[in-house]
Amino acid sequence: MSTDGLPDDEGSCVLHVDMDAFFASVEVRAAPRLRGCPVIVGGGARGVVLSATYEARRYGVRSAMPMAQARRLCPAAVVVPANHDAYRAASTAVMEIFHDVTPMVQPLSLDEAFLDVTGARRHFGPPARVAAAIRARVASEQGLTCSVGVAPSMFIAKIASARCKPDGLLVVPDHGVLAFLHPLPTTALWGVGERTEATLRRLGLRTIGDIADTPLATLRAVLGRAVGAQLSALAHGRDDRVVSPPAVDRSIGAEVTFPVDTADRAGIVRELLRLSERIGARLRGRSYGARTISLKVRYADFSTVTRARTLPEATDVAQTIYRTACELFDGLRAEAIAARPVAVRLVGVRVENLVAAGDLTHQLVLGERRFGRRDAEHAADRARSRFGADTIRPASLMTSPGVTRDGLPGVTRDGQGED
Repeated sequence: MSTDGLPDDEGSCVLHVDMDAFFASVEVRAAPRLRGCPVIVGGGARGVVLSATYEARRYGVRSAMPMAQARRLCPAAVVVPANHDAYRAASTAVMEIFHDVTPMVQPLSLDEAFLDVTGARRHFGPPARVAAAIRARVASEQGLTCSVGVAPSMFIAKIASARCKPDGLLVVPDHGVLAFLHPLPTTALWGVGERTEATLRRLGLRTIGDIADTPLATLRAVLGRAVGAQLSALAHGRDDRVVSPPAVDRSIGAEVTFPVDTADRAGIVRELLRLSERIGARLRGRSYGARTISLKVRYADFSTVTRARTLPEATDVAQTIYRTACELFDGLRAEAIAARPVAVRLVGVRVENLVAAGDLTHQLVLGERRFGRRDAEHAADRARSRFGADTIRPASLMTSPGVTRDGLPGVTRDGQGED
């Protein structure tokens, strides 16, 4: 253990985050009456299981299993059809939490991703603390659980997350890799399927440690040159791959649809503040600043108008984004009132022309405080990471009558620009 009570994470900056029974958990979140019940996502006598809760897995139900077999194993299971739109929306929200911590995120699928948190240590603390904070945010903000492996490499992190499921955290320090790895069965290695496992068993190799103790020449002769070399390297804990984000973001945005069309400026600008706060946090989490702020407004008649403004300096300050969005909105409001009163159905904020945080500049003016709003927002980020997302918020966002479960007055969508 480290001195502050966290697991020893020396040399371990790679996280593998894997959502627990993701599709099934999203369905249970939508229908809380199913909590604690065996639930299978799939359908049709000739279909296959897409996901199953851990209550169903206790009966032997597994993903990709024929539905007919799953029903025989667990006759009491509640079978629900897949809702891929809901899964994509939940995945987007979870991935945004990851991006709030680091831009070094490599998704593998809707429900898992690798993160390199080397650059996040300065703001959020050691990797073990970052992992714990991610798990807490996913639970509190999304009502879902995930398992996180923390290790020096992608390979070890993925094994660690699998070994602590469900809803767990397992940290493997650099000096403990071999002690963790070698007692595990050979099937824990990437590339060891049924046929390879059978071949290894014929050689008397049942654990990863057994493979590590086998001469490379023997492994190559039995398994083939490439496979033998790969398994030998992995068995010794060697994995030289690095976390590679799929592409560079071009924009970051979020929008909210009101449950009832509204012309109330106070309520609308409060949501502009909420959206700006989230976007500012994502900019800082991804080490970006933005020069262009755009506003999107959809009216009750479904007509949609956008306005944008490019700032003299790039910013990652939520208050700057908010002030600009409000000015753009007031300009649109004046135009709408001049024509006819129009209620608002949706508002959105987006930032573009992203630049690296290291390139942000600010020209001080006479009498300006040395520490300003940007410093305060960075401090708030650190507090939220350590103590929870709701630890610090603008006072006007602390309470809002009639909000939904996630604290928003309607359906919120977040997004990033296409590459």
